[in-house]
This record gives sequence, C-alpha cells and structure tokens, in this order.
Amino acid sequence: MAMSQGKTISSYPLLLKIIRALVGGLFALRGWRFTSEQPVARKYVMIVAPHTSNWDFFLMVVLAAGLGRQVRFMGKHSLFTGLQGRFLVWLGGVAVERSSHHDFVSQMVVLFKETDDMVLIIAPEGTRSKVQAWKGGFYHIASGADLPVLAAQLDYAKKYVGIAPEYRLSGNYAYDIERIQAFYRDVTAKYPEQDSSCVKSL
Repeated sequence: MAMSQGKTISSYPLLLKIIRALVGGLFALRGWRFTSEQPVARKYVMIVAPHTSNWDFFLMVVLAAGLGRQVRFMGKHSLFTGLQGRFLVWLGGVAVERSSHHDFVSQMVVLFKETDDMVLIIAPEGTRSKVQAWKGGFYHIASGADLPVLAAQLDYAKKYVGIAPEYRLSGNYAYDIERIQAFYRDVTAKYPEQDSSCVKSL
C-alpha cells in the first residue's frame, strides 16, 4: 500500500472552501442543510450511511470539504495506476490490497500512527446495494489505532447531513455496533429499500 504523506486536495483550504460553497450551494438550492458543527478530534474514523445512491458521494464531498482535516478514503489497489492513480491519491485515496496476504486493517492502522492529522471516511455497507450486514473494517481500524468513530448520516427525507458526537469504542463489538447504528434509526436513504444501516454488522 502506498502511504504517501504528500499534499492532497485537503492541503488547500481555499480550494476546499470553494468546493464546499459551489457543491454545497447547489444542494442548498434543493433544500439541503449540512451540519455547522465540526469534530474537534484531529484523527478519527468517520462512517457515512446509509449509502444507496451515487448522489451520496457528492454529499460526502461537501461534508469532507468542511472537516478541516486530511481526509482519506480507501480504494482497490488496481485503481491506483497511471494518471488515474495519481488523481485518486491527490483526492486522498489510499490504495489497499484486500488479499489474504495484505491486511488492509493493519495497513490503515499504521497510516494513522504515522500522522497526527487524518480522517478516514468509510461507507460501512461497502456497496450501494442492500447487504445483510455492515462490514466491520471501520471498527477494527478505529480499535487498532485507538481512535473514536464518528457517524455521519445522509437523510434524504429531512434533506440533512449530520454528524453524531464522537464515539469511543468499548471493546464490546456487538454493543458498540448497536449503539452506533442507533444513530441511523430514523434516517431515510435515497432508496430506502436498499438501506442496510440498521442491520447487524459482520
């Protein structure tokens, strides 16, 4: 995995303000509101749910642009080639190999420990389609790096993007997942029939 600590889009606050103003402004014209409160922690894992539509990406862009942190996301190693790979790295992408020979959880824990300013954004469903369970990678990364988890919600009924207070993991996996998923109980996805945000996690 490439663990580049070079400059990314998050290194340019003015550019982020422009992106948040432009993209956020377009959503505001459609009635969307974004939380004005931002987390104070310098390092944390942020999960974003429910994830059922391509539109979720653009809502996450507005959210991420306002965090004031080095934002990272994970992608398949095969995507990080050529000009596309360089662009993804500049956006904050981290190439991970998910084979049995490459433990991406350990890779991300190491990356967190090598920096003092980083947010890893993960959609716990792992796909826009309905799944039977959340993937537990975000939990194990946060646990391994001793970091809080912050849950961000994309509520299409209220047209609101909000963030829950930081949650410190107890070490009891089932208990923590239940508490985190409770934040999504009254949240409406773009396509509710595909919503997996309140199912049991793997």
